Amino acid sequence: MSEMTGPASFGRVDTDGTVFVRTPEGERAVGQVPDVEPTEALAFYVRRFENLQVEVDLLASRLQAGSLSPDEARKRVGQVKDSVHNAAAVGDLAALEARLDGMMPLIEAKSQDRRAARAEQNAKTRAAKESMVEEAEKIAEGNDWRGGVKRFHTLLEEWKALPRIDRATDDALWHRFSTARTTYTRRRKHQYAAENAQREEARGVKEQIIAEATPLATSTDWGETAREFRDLMTRWKEAGKAPRDVDEKLWKKFRALQDQFFDARSAAMNAQDEEFRGNQVAKEALLDEYEPRIVDEQNLSAAKRAYRDFLDKWVDLGKVPRDAMRGLDNRVHKLEQSIRQREEAEWKRTDPQARELATDTARKIQSQIDDLEAKAQRAEARGDAKKAREHRDAIATYQAWLEQAEKAARDFGA
Repeated sequence: MSEMTGPASFGRVDTDGTVFVRTPEGERAVGQVPDVEPTEALAFYVRRFENLQVEVDLLASRLQAGSLSPDEARKRVGQVKDSVHNAAAVGDLAALEARLDGMMPLIEAKSQDRRAARAEQNAKTRAAKESMVEEAEKIAEGNDWRGGVKRFHTLLEEWKALPRIDRATDDALWHRFSTARTTYTRRRKHQYAAENAQREEARGVKEQIIAEATPLATSTDWGETAREFRDLMTRWKEAGKAPRDVDEKLWKKFRALQDQFFDARSAAMNAQDEEFRGNQVAKEALLDEYEPRIVDEQNLSAAKRAYRDFLDKWVDLGKVPRDAMRGLDNRVHKLEQSIRQREEAEWKRTDPQARELATDTARKIQSQIDDLEAKAQRAEARGDAKKAREHRDAIATYQAWLEQAEKAARDFGA
């Protein structure tokens, strides 16, 4: 058997195909692969070791990234260590175990950090709840009946979202919060009489809004009047509820005035759309003409000239119906994207860094081929035909990679 390095140096193959691994406890059999070359049998178990290495690497990465809790990490390290200790694999198993043992201090440090973070979180939660209690007690003493209800609702949802702290403190804070909320609710109920006056005030506001909306219903200043109706609607909502027996009647009057205006506006816009239908047909024809000239044109400069020419003609054709705007805009956007993507591709193709990377890759592969060629010649010189054949096979693989790398370099203009 030729000299071995790396994981394979920790194993050997008996004449019957039995594969052994050497560990600090001694040599042990890990399996048998009969009727194959010793190197092939050994490689089978080396791959198993490499899989274990990958598993340990992944565990280390997750631990460093903090994607495992300390308890999860501690449990996982133990599981992986058990699988490594008794693994049917060839490699430096002891080193893998040592590496796993070396993770324990980091796990313990992260565990301490987590406990400290939990303590810090508890302190922040307590401070947040104390602040919420103080705010709730302040609201309970005030007369903001509308805003207070909303704020209490928000505070309650925020309270529910917070984690619990120690039971005694948490219960005491909740009792204060709940008491403030109850006090506020009782005081608010006593103000229902005052709300009747507020409803009468809302009636006056809404009657004034209807008076302002009446002349607007026949306006043909579509843009400005639409904005004024939106403002009136905002004021309507802000006015609150009028008495129940008149609120719905007032709303029907106001809504009828809105409908009168917006129905007239829709009819006018529809008529205008029909006037613009010819522009739509012309723009669709222009797109049909220029899309293949721009998208299919191989020369980027020619495509950009065609696109500029298209835009000049496009603007001159004027407005189109509302229902056609999005479809036409999407087609124009695709033409713009076609030009932009090709400009980006051209820039990437001539990117000096990418070109240098492709060239450097080709040089490195060629260096590997030269090294393998030297090894093959030395093997032939000492009569080791098998090793020489292995090197020649490797050269063939690297040669294929070299051709790909050189093609990439050529594509970048190297």
